[in-house]
Amino acid sequence: MSQASSPPTMEPVRSRGGVRATARRLFSTALDKVEPVIEWLIRICGWSAIFFVIAIFVFVFVEGAPVLGHLNLKEFFTSDAWRPTSQVREQFGILALITGTLSVTAVAMAIAVPFGLGAAIYVSEFASPKMRETLKIVIELLAAIPSVVWGFIGYIVIAPIITKVTGTPVGVNVLNGGIILALMSVPVIVSVAEDSLRAVPDSFREAALSLGASKWETVYRVLFPAAKSGLLAAVLLGVGRSIGETMAVLMATGHAVQIPHSILDPVRTLTATIAAELGEAVRGDHHYRVLFLIGIVAAVVSLVRWGQADLGALDIREQIKIVIVSMLGLILGAQVILNSLFVSILGLGRGERPRVDMGVDAERSF
Repeated sequence: MSQASSPPTMEPVRSRGGVRATARRLFSTALDKVEPVIEWLIRICGWSAIFFVIAIFVFVFVEGAPVLGHLNLKEFFTSDAWRPTSQVREQFGILALITGTLSVTAVAMAIAVPFGLGAAIYVSEFASPKMRETLKIVIELLAAIPSVVWGFIGYIVIAPIITKVTGTPVGVNVLNGGIILALMSVPVIVSVAEDSLRAVPDSFREAALSLGASKWETVYRVLFPAAKSGLLAAVLLGVGRSIGETMAVLMATGHAVQIPHSILDPVRTLTATIAAELGEAVRGDHHYRVLFLIGIVAAVVSLVRWGQADLGALDIREQIKIVIVSMLGLILGAQVILNSLFVSILGLGRGERPRVDMGVDAERSF
């Protein structure tokens, strides 16, 4: 008679389960020990963004501040003569550059704001869910196009069309740059404006529709007043996007230093001037440092626009607090500038002479 077979042992299964439990306990213990390190790494990553922004501003200011003692600020802001490499007299007037920047930005906003807000209204209120998701993907892809590609589009595609339609001999001008910047700003305006409209509670819409308002009446009588802060922020962010653009306007605006009298005149912007001339300027020269000073001007303009966009979403008390802090920052910045000017004046008293004054003497002798 054969012996009855013994039941299968459970030891291997139990051993495998014990190993897994032990591994989980070890992993949990190691994770608890590493957790403070991970937490500090996350904090460092968060603070690093602020540190890098501050470091950029400090670097730009340190490079541009030494020229303040050798520069006529009144001529710098009110003159349209930009001759940084003149052998007779260097002239650093940025009025034409500021005018070119503002003119291109104005044309861009005149095109981008109606299209951007209209697209945001359609995506938020009228489009079907499937169409909404499709349009949002397309808008995000539009924002992902590199600026140099937009510059090629302006130079190769839009310039011949402007020349043919208007009869102007030059197709790269304010209008061309404005169209390109409008196309680049529309995604920003649409995204922020659509989020602002969607943030309005549905009870507002339901109340308006229950009172007999049409879809469009609900939009401009209810949603627009409720989301006005977000819509203003969208427009101001679009303005900041236009002012800070470099490569596209360098290729599409004609790069001519002049005050435009029409939208068909070529111009040069602040950012395009820095991109075009910084590589040719001698490090430490007046031309080199004035380019950094232009960067400070452009940064201040952009910060004012971004600050206005952020303030638009806050109440009056928060706005007052931020304005007070900003004024204190401006006072400290003015103190630093005055200190640098004082140091420069001391250097002049010791016999150091700026090259700009030598150019003036040379011109007089000539």
